[in-house]
Amino acid sequence: MNPILSKIVTNTILQNKKQNVGKQKNYSTFEMAKGLRELRINVVTFVKDLFMVTAGIFSAGFGLESFLIPNHFIDGGATGIALLVSGIFNLPLPLLLVLINIPFLILGYNVISKMFAIRAGVAIAVLALVISTVHFPDITQDKLLVSVFGGFFLGAGIGLTVRGSAVLDGTEVLAIAISRKTGATIGDIILIINIFIFSTAAYFISIETALYSIITYLAASKTLDFIIEGIEEYTGITIVSSHSDEIRTMVTEKLGMGVTVYKGKRGFGKHGYQNDTDIIFTVITRLEISKLRSEIEKIDPNAFVVMNSVKDTRGGMIKKRPFKH
Repeated sequence: MNPILSKIVTNTILQNKKQNVGKQKNYSTFEMAKGLRELRINVVTFVKDLFMVTAGIFSAGFGLESFLIPNHFIDGGATGIALLVSGIFNLPLPLLLVLINIPFLILGYNVISKMFAIRAGVAIAVLALVISTVHFPDITQDKLLVSVFGGFFLGAGIGLTVRGSAVLDGTEVLAIAISRKTGATIGDIILIINIFIFSTAAYFISIETALYSIITYLAASKTLDFIIEGIEEYTGITIVSSHSDEIRTMVTEKLGMGVTVYKGKRGFGKHGYQNDTDIIFTVITRLEISKLRSEIEKIDPNAFVVMNSVKDTRGGMIKKRPFKH
């Protein structure tokens, strides 16, 4: 290993491990190789996150400057509050973006983590800087196009930033904190906040602007979901059947999908009648659900099938593997 690289690995990855704190030792070749691998993963992750956050900031800045700000439209969340206050009191938007998000960043520091608060603070500050210094052209004055595409670019920016482990809007942090205290869902809390924002816009600006701003929010929300969850929506399928071996063979060999098999017991009735059974679990795309259900129906019409939406996956075998016949 290169001496300089070896020193970096020793002074960062290996020395940061709890069992090595305060110790000086000679590391084995295996430990050095493992440390180098961790260093590479950290560097790659940092570069990817930096690219995502940078792209997100410029996308959000483009959506704001080219569509929303010139037409006095707003969005939901902290960004919507900043746009609303800026429109009513004619205050600089970059300054408002930072000031309004400060309480959310403090809350994020206490509720989530210090690193999250630092990442989010830097991202929001850079967005404010981009809006102040980078001037994007006005694209259109058509209100419907402004609503849809302004929301699209703003939502894409927020989504890319979330992919990079940061945020451009602190409302979600408030929603998480309230949800933990009250038990209400995060979606319900964000909806209540946005109802207040759009009602205020209708009163101080105009009902028409508020209605178009709702379209902006919906476009941003859908784009955000698309960016975070990806093109394909995955579904986790749990199958409980007395014909588990046949179903497992069908899923792996006929459909070419990966499975996980759990050992379980079936129980029903007052006396708790039980017998051992294998529980099949697989993750597929929504486009493959119909095919899988029909194949299960052929083997066991009485099979108990549970489907759950899966937000994201990593590792394993999700895609179909090719078979050679």
